[in-house]
Amino acid sequence: MDTASANSRASIISLTDLGVTYRTGPLWKRVAVPAVKSVSLQIDAGETVGLVGESGSGKTTLGRVMLGLVKPSAGQFLFQQRPFHPGLRREGALSVVFQHPEWALNPRLRCESSIAEPLNIQKVGDRAERKEKVAAMLAQVGLDPALAKRFPGELSGGQRQRMAIARALITHPRFIVFDEAVSALDVSIQSQILNLIRSLQEQHGFAALFISHDLAATRYISHRIAVMRAGEFVEVAPAAKFYSSPDHPYSRTLRESIV
Repeated sequence: MDTASANSRASIISLTDLGVTYRTGPLWKRVAVPAVKSVSLQIDAGETVGLVGESGSGKTTLGRVMLGLVKPSAGQFLFQQRPFHPGLRREGALSVVFQHPEWALNPRLRCESSIAEPLNIQKVGDRAERKEKVAAMLAQVGLDPALAKRFPGELSGGQRQRMAIARALITHPRFIVFDEAVSALDVSIQSQILNLIRSLQEQHGFAALFISHDLAATRYISHRIAVMRAGEFVEVAPAAKFYSSPDHPYSRTLRESIV
């Protein structure tokens, strides 16, 4: 039995009535602006939830909450059934893959150094052991380990994104946020990266949040779809249900945009 199947009932992320409110405006007249309103969601090991909605709907804020980068103003956030604490980031329990791989790969460092950085922070093994782990991870993401000696600018866009995924996975996180992770890639390369993510999830069993404006990519990668509008979920449904017969009018509008 693969890891994903064995852990399919293990909750990694659990949000209950979670809210985020920002305060904006001049100091003498601060205004509370709700970005996320009473959201509840659970993501299990081996599951990908696609988060869709128009720009400004709260998707990025919610993703940042799940990464521990934004503190909720209300509600509860559990990570593996325990209250989230910032140390989880340093422990490598969660990670992120961005739209632009250069946000994860320092252009002045060889890729090997960028990928090994999380291991350095955790003080995992010695230099030789870390180098071995980097080579093994590059092989898993379909890259020749020799490419680790190159700088990011010497690689193609698809190779850089594979490097970024290798960096995200090097600590074997339980949860990964993919934030528009394929939107900057050519369509043919998108398909390769989506297949890679699916394969890696089957191997490692991590839970994932896939934030995207691309509903075709989201359809391919996600087990469930969460539709966000004005900081709220208007629908959370199995992917097959969302793409065949969504319940909410806004969901139907989104779905029709790819039909």
